Amino acid sequence: MQITENAVVSMHYTLKDEQGQELDSSIGQEPLVFLSGAQNIIDGLDKSLQGKAAGDKLEVSVAPEDGYGAIHEELIQKVPTENFQGVDDIQIGMQFMAQTPDGQQPVTVIGVEEDGVMLDGNHPLAGKTLNFNVEIIDVREASAEELEHGHVHGEGGHQH
Repeated sequence: MQITENAVVSMHYTLKDEQGQELDSSIGQEPLVFLSGAQNIIDGLDKSLQGKAAGDKLEVSVAPEDGYGAIHEELIQKVPTENFQGVDDIQIGMQFMAQTPDGQQPVTVIGVEEDGVMLDGNHPLAGKTLNFNVEIIDVREASAEELEHGHVHGEGGHQH
């Protein structure tokens, strides 16, 4: 069976950035299992897998607009150090939840200055080209319940 929208896909992957640094991998773990076309994975990768079948191996490069989007400068801002009461040593790379008008949003510390802390509310992979090495392990039809819920059930998927 080939991968189409609404197929359940099991795959192993290794994700590297533009410099070839490994960011994530399923190798040595359970494969990633997802419902194709249900926005369970980034759109650019999902679209690149269409028509592939179990046993296929491929390299996929996903541009930022098909991955985690462009960097939005308005999501980068300096906040007063006083906002971090109870945090002894603020370091670059630390992540916090910030309260926004739209609810809570994860932010990453990208700079620590005398007069404040620089925070970035963009996804950590925004603005990056993502390079995947993929091996398709299995492809099957989704059940009616999986289609209704928008995710995989059972082994490798969601348990209710």
